[in-house]
Amino acid sequence: MKLVIIGGGSSYSPELISGLIARKETLAIDEIVLVDVPEGKAKLSIIEAFTKRMLKAAGIQWQVSATLDRHAALAGANYVLTQFRVGQMDARILDEAIPLTHQMIGQETNGAGGILKAFRTIQVFKGIVADMKEQCPDAWLINFTNPAGMVTEAVIKYLGWQRTVGLCNIPIGQERAASEVLATGHLTLRHQGINHFHFHQVWDEAGNERTQEVIEALYGTQTKDYTVKNISNMNFNTPMLKALGLLPCDYHRYYFLEQEMLADMLEQFERGEIRAQQVKEVEQSLFEVYADETQVTKPKALEERGGAFYSEVACELVNAIENNTHQLLVVSTLNNGAVKELPADVVVETTCVITAQGPIPLTSPDLPVFARGYLQTIKAMEELTIQAAIEGSYDLAYQAFLLNPLIENGLITEELLQEMLLAHEVHLPQFEQVIQTIKAVKPQLVEKIKTLKEELHV
Repeated sequence: MKLVIIGGGSSYSPELISGLIARKETLAIDEIVLVDVPEGKAKLSIIEAFTKRMLKAAGIQWQVSATLDRHAALAGANYVLTQFRVGQMDARILDEAIPLTHQMIGQETNGAGGILKAFRTIQVFKGIVADMKEQCPDAWLINFTNPAGMVTEAVIKYLGWQRTVGLCNIPIGQERAASEVLATGHLTLRHQGINHFHFHQVWDEAGNERTQEVIEALYGTQTKDYTVKNISNMNFNTPMLKALGLLPCDYHRYYFLEQEMLADMLEQFERGEIRAQQVKEVEQSLFEVYADETQVTKPKALEERGGAFYSEVACELVNAIENNTHQLLVVSTLNNGAVKELPADVVVETTCVITAQGPIPLTSPDLPVFARGYLQTIKAMEELTIQAAIEGSYDLAYQAFLLNPLIENGLITEELLQEMLLAHEVHLPQFEQVIQTIKAVKPQLVEKIKTLKEELHV
């Protein structure tokens, strides 16, 4: 088996390598190729050396190499894992900061930041899929790159790579939290929705639904913080969740507690401590650890990144496909009628049976009207975002902004869109003509973004 990791210089890579090592008896891996872009060359070199030390310490003989030549690396790959950030951490800083200058949520996968991240990322996947069609036409594409659901849908629906599965670490974190509060590891969680906007219910091994107990334990008493590291731990309205009979996604806080989350973000922004800047510091410290030649295991500090435990589901997914295990996993895949509230040809994040032919989504029960309405709005926004990214359409991008609940409607909507297109110009060739027009008509926005970049040191 040959695995290619695009974004191999990511700070997440040791998490993934650790998971592969843990499954050395069931995954017949021969070769791992780490791929990155020239801007990430130094980090890639550190990860390559660290990976080799991890494998040596584990007594494993897999061949490991690193390269900046993606096309060559993909030759004969069986699995291609994608975990990259276009524009690296500086792009995330802009995704978060620019909306905050307008008193709106600034977040890497939600609101305006999430839309722009999708624009940049989907553009890069056009090249990745073209390379895969030439070099490894039978490979599985396992995507962890955010926004994972939108990227997965773009790749399957528009770029034509059917063997694609999207991943997120949120569901496994929810399973761990439920197991801890119920003091049992034998639980069944059923998820339905889309990436970063799904709901779930919990059953124990005797078939008893335990959802209400988990809601009370996680959000009623809240004696412990179970929120992922990249989201502030604002408490949900517990009676509302109990009335729904559904557990939320951590990211629902941006929608259900928008004003509280925004106030917290603005306070951090004023202190110069937005999440992207914090993660940038965490990454720097992680790479110092990775570069230590005495380090041979994944450091505990890696859990401070928002994607902790991603390797569990990533490696389980590869194992389940490779060995046809029929394991239940929560992944992003084509709906095909499983979530009845959404079109059949969109990508959903839901509980699936994983087989050698890929994920088979389980049919979901009807959602309450509140959850259904919210979900349909977010999904429609995603569809517009994906199509805009594929076509470079300003009109569709504007419609996506208008539909996104975290973006205010009015003259400010278009101004925010134009500022963000200008800020990420170098990574948005599909919008080149639009951006040139904005530059000619609104030079004041060009100056504003230039000044903001200088203030943010990006």
